[in-house]
Amino acid sequence: MVTPLATPLALVESSPSQSPSLPQNVEAEAALLGALMIDNRLAEDIQLKLRPDHFFEPLHGRIYEQILKLIDRNMIANPVTLRPLFEADEEMKELGGPAYLAQLTGSGAAIIGARDFAGQIYDLALLRALVGVGREMVESALDTSAEVDPKGQIEGAEAALYRVAEEGGGEGSVKSFAQATKLAVQMAEKALNTGGGLSGITTGLETVNAKTGGLHHSDLLILAGRPGMGKTALATNIAYNIAKSYRAEQQPDGTMKAVDGGIVGFFSLEMSAEQLATRIIAEQTGIPSNQIRRGGISESDFERIKDYSIELQNLPLYVDETGGLSVAQLAARARRLKRQRGLDVLIIDYLQLLSGSTKRSSENRVQEITEITTKLKALAKELNVPILALSQLSRQVESRDDKRPQLSDLRESGSIEQDADVVLFVYREEYYHQMRKPMESNREKFAEWLADADKVHGKAEVIIGKQRHGPTGTVELQFDAAVTRFSSLAREDHLPERM
Repeated sequence: MVTPLATPLALVESSPSQSPSLPQNVEAEAALLGALMIDNRLAEDIQLKLRPDHFFEPLHGRIYEQILKLIDRNMIANPVTLRPLFEADEEMKELGGPAYLAQLTGSGAAIIGARDFAGQIYDLALLRALVGVGREMVESALDTSAEVDPKGQIEGAEAALYRVAEEGGGEGSVKSFAQATKLAVQMAEKALNTGGGLSGITTGLETVNAKTGGLHHSDLLILAGRPGMGKTALATNIAYNIAKSYRAEQQPDGTMKAVDGGIVGFFSLEMSAEQLATRIIAEQTGIPSNQIRRGGISESDFERIKDYSIELQNLPLYVDETGGLSVAQLAARARRLKRQRGLDVLIIDYLQLLSGSTKRSSENRVQEITEITTKLKALAKELNVPILALSQLSRQVESRDDKRPQLSDLRESGSIEQDADVVLFVYREEYYHQMRKPMESNREKFAEWLADADKVHGKAEVIIGKQRHGPTGTVELQFDAAVTRFSSLAREDHLPERM
């Protein structure tokens, strides 16, 4: 057993007249710190889960933090090396000064149960966080002085519970610059190991990856275009590519983490899950979706569809086809999906079909869109996943000769442009060229039109109108309209030599 601690850190048993104390075990905290100072190797497992803010006693949290810092610098962490760091600590002085560090190592038996102590400290931190959430829920529900919004309170409570589940009850959003630097180096290492260019989650389109570096965690990406340009098709292609390449590895703490691709959540507010599945089947089998829908296929085609559908069943791609969602409802469903199934990428089709959470915002569409984009960006950071939201463009595009979209073409563009980390536009000249088809009787103009048609046939552009962390520009893609499939365009100067 650990030697008895000084009075300020002793547990106080509550009498019947006292309110129950918060879940805690200060003795377990002291025992763990003592074990860590005796054997620094124990920190290799423990620090993966346990953070300084998980300790109930603040002094213990500071000692734990300094132990990890010393170990990280390849130094021995023991009462001697820690002593200079706590000579000016007022709380330490109340306990007799740095000698308290030596007191913590009084029992070597604590080493045997160090991992159990760490687990208990973590669990108690979760319980304290739950107590805090519960108190806030009660206080909020009892306060009727403000505008009553029970649904908003429920959504807020669910968000708070999600944060507890994900962060372990601490202030997980606060990172030291050292932690941030490590994450930046890890991202650079990933980009290097993938051959350069890809530091985020792959889109499955090499040319897009080369320009954007993939989809990055906590980014809000907007994919916009006029009707008929292929927004949903491109989003579906990307969703399939990410889910298809998904590969996870078990981490030292027992959790699974995606090392390639990812688990995709697709919120389809316009199309049904069946229609999306039909599109993916068409893209991958090469059988046009309109033929699949009306039964214009052969027996062999049907067998191909059946065989491929079996493969699709194992894809980590989850479709929510609920229409008329508010942004708060979508956030609650996304949190639930991540908690139950996991989530690496979230796709929303499309932004303008979402509604705001408050009555005030619904009275003003610009204000409502502002609320939606602000909350989507916050959700991307909260879940630590990229969110790809599709968006419509205003009709002013059609009034210009050059119909390539611009940032100003975004509907209610102010907030969308401001909140988005990346804005992508889909443009197909072939679509507009088809509309300019002259009469065949005018042979000269028709011949010109045919010549230009060959130049634009099967080609699409992804225009990067904004990229917070990289360059803007245009990426050319191949588009197969029959099966609504986008792919990287093979440039003539990069074609393989003919045999």
